[in-house]
Amino acid sequence: MPRRERNKFVKRNQVLELEIEDYAFGGKGIARIHSDEGSFVVFVPNTLPGQLVKAQIKKTSKKYAEAKLMDVLQPSPDEVEVPFQDIPGAPYIQLPIDLQHQYKKESTLSLFKRIGKVENIEDLFDEFISSPNVFHYRNKMEYGFSAIGYDRIAKRDKDEFTLGFKRRGVWWMGDNLDKDSGLFDKQLEDNLINIRKYCQETGLDPWHGPRKEGFFRYFVVRKSYKTDELLFNLVTTSYDLPKFDLNKFANYLVELFGDRVAGLLHTINDEVGDRTIATSGSINLIYGKDKIVEELLGLNFEISMKSFFQTNPKSAEKLYSKVVEYVLEDKTKVDNTVVMDLFCGTGTIGQIVASKSENAKIVGVDIVASAIEDAKKNAKRNKINGLEFFAADVGKFLNQHPQYQNKIKTIILDPARAGIVPKTLQKIINLNADRMVYVSCNPATQARDTELLKEAGYNIKKISLVDQFPHTSHIETVVLFER
Repeated sequence: MPRRERNKFVKRNQVLELEIEDYAFGGKGIARIHSDEGSFVVFVPNTLPGQLVKAQIKKTSKKYAEAKLMDVLQPSPDEVEVPFQDIPGAPYIQLPIDLQHQYKKESTLSLFKRIGKVENIEDLFDEFISSPNVFHYRNKMEYGFSAIGYDRIAKRDKDEFTLGFKRRGVWWMGDNLDKDSGLFDKQLEDNLINIRKYCQETGLDPWHGPRKEGFFRYFVVRKSYKTDELLFNLVTTSYDLPKFDLNKFANYLVELFGDRVAGLLHTINDEVGDRTIATSGSINLIYGKDKIVEELLGLNFEISMKSFFQTNPKSAEKLYSKVVEYVLEDKTKVDNTVVMDLFCGTGTIGQIVASKSENAKIVGVDIVASAIEDAKKNAKRNKINGLEFFAADVGKFLNQHPQYQNKIKTIILDPARAGIVPKTLQKIINLNADRMVYVSCNPATQARDTELLKEAGYNIKKISLVDQFPHTSHIETVVLFER
């Protein structure tokens, strides 16, 4: 076998100080190492142009390397101070929102040019839709307990009862959240320090990742923007459970948040895997109710602790409005026809389309059975007719229902981050619809799918970007394809 050529610029696990010069899609900062032999690119996630960072090389190739961010040594000149505690989930919170939008737009459109081979993508750009709430926009947070904390002064781990978030890239180390992060509910996060003290004073241990032991594991909170209620889920192991008074803890939450407390659930998770809800565990209602209600575009949706629901509901309204605008742009291809809503989740988009169309039948398909159950319940609650939901793999469903071929004019697609499997996409193409409205939370896979759609005769008519997650690298796209 030929020997692999050693990289002349960097080695795996090497720690370097790098100046970030540019920004690539997905929040990857671009640094360059210059030498007599040329220039070499290093990608460092969650960094910004102008920052000086400490990073460790994780992957190398002849053309570039990928590194893990260890520390920001100097901020970018573009960064500004904010009154929030920094957390891994908001790496760009100190970057003005207009610059965040600029980076997201430029890097996303370049994907469609490079991967999707759409040279005139700028001409097809419709609009960039910003989140109505730049701060405090999330409706769910998962705070983790840990027996290993982080000393921000010494910049090393220490034995400490923590409740907050994992340090980026360090699965076993927690970092206390002592005040508002700017992403979720200010009252809740300002009180997280009190909840931590309450739990610590019980004498029961937080989860120790390396040893895989302890009592307290997660504290999960869902919020309704319609009612301003909070639904809590305390996740623990069963070990030492008799020593913890769950009813007393519920009363303490009511002391802190009053009638904002919708309910408290308790989940037992004895599995070693790091998840909030175990497959073999139990979840029980301790206080109040086990669901909250959220409103989107005038429709009500009941949300349990396990339900999937858009994390930024105010921005989701903007997203769905844009999807519906594209779907109803030509109502002759919707009214009195069958519209396929594939990868439909809880059926939100299909319900909105059905409520705004004339005699359209919406067929929603998703592989997640619990999401389909929620979809059926929500459609019944909102008294919307003309909806049929199926819990099935999209590819298999299309195989089993050939009656839809050549009968569909409009298809709505909203797949998971991995995009659409080529075989399934081909089956969707074979339906011979006039157009598709494709929603994506991962424009890289959507740009990849664009090339196959182009070969099948579908061209982009319009593309919009929706900023569902300010201060992160994530962006959602809505693309209208027409044949």
